Amino acid sequence: MRLIILSPGKIREKWLQAGIDEYVKRLRRFAQVEFQIVEDVPDSWPATKAIDEEGRRLLARLRPQSFVVALDQSGTEPDSVDLAGLLPDWLNQGGSQVVFVIGGSNGLAPSVLERAQERLCLSRLTFTHQMARLILLEQCYRAFKIAAGEAYHK
Repeated sequence: MRLIILSPGKIREKWLQAGIDEYVKRLRRFAQVEFQIVEDVPDSWPATKAIDEEGRRLLARLRPQSFVVALDQSGTEPDSVDLAGLLPDWLNQGGSQVVFVIGGSNGLAPSVLERAQERLCLSRLTFTHQMARLILLEQCYRAFKIAAGEAYHK
C-alpha cells in the first residue's frame, strides 16, 4: 500500500520535519509514504494566478489511474473511526495507492478539485499546507491502527 502526499513547497521548520519523519516511520508497517513536492509560486503573485499555476503543476503529477483525495475545507469531515473505514476503500479503489493533494496557501484550483474522486476536510480550522502534511499523516496512522483493531489514544 502506498500513500502519496502531493503538495507545493518544502518543509523549512526542523520541528515540523521531525514530526513528519516520525509518522512516516510509524506508518511503515501499514503503508509506504511518498512525498511529491511541486514548486510553490511566489507570495507576490495574485491569488488567482497562483492557484491556477499550482493547480497546473499538481495536475501534471497525477496519473490517469490515480485515486485522488483533495484536502479541501468543503470536503467531508469524518471522525477518526470513519476515516479508518474510508482509507481502506480508497486504497482498494486506487489499486493499493492513494494520492492526497494539499494545496498551497491560496488553496486548490477548481481543476484539481474536479479531478479528485474524494474531498477530505481535516478540520474547519485553517492550517498551513506544511502542517496539514503532519496532521494528515497522524490521522492516516490512527486510521490504520483503528482498522487493525489496535488501541490508539482517543
